[in-house]
Amino acid sequence: MQATDKNITEHQQCPVNTTLEIIGGKWKVIILYHLFQGTQRFNELRRLIPNITQRMLTLQLREMENDGILHREVYPEIPPKVEYSLTEFGQTLLPVIKAMHKWGNKYEKTCLQRHQQEN
Repeated sequence: MQATDKNITEHQQCPVNTTLEIIGGKWKVIILYHLFQGTQRFNELRRLIPNITQRMLTLQLREMENDGILHREVYPEIPPKVEYSLTEFGQTLLPVIKAMHKWGNKYEKTCLQRHQQEN
């Protein structure tokens, strides 16, 4: 970042901060990762992310829906059927998530090599 980035007004934020506010936290990127595989139902997401609570998953999905990243489709069935998918705007996060995945793999390999050299 350049030194001028420190002079951002109150009404403007650093784009990195904005991105982190939208997809930051422990669960959102993991949820997005699974939604890039295709439309998912709530319980399928719970199965794919076993450590997330029902309340937290609901909260995270709702926040991303409000941010325009996810689409929630409710079908008029009994029992209710709800599916989550990425919006067109949400799809634009794919390169970001791929870059995070690539960086994470590289970091893990580096840590493993360092650990092997120490032993």
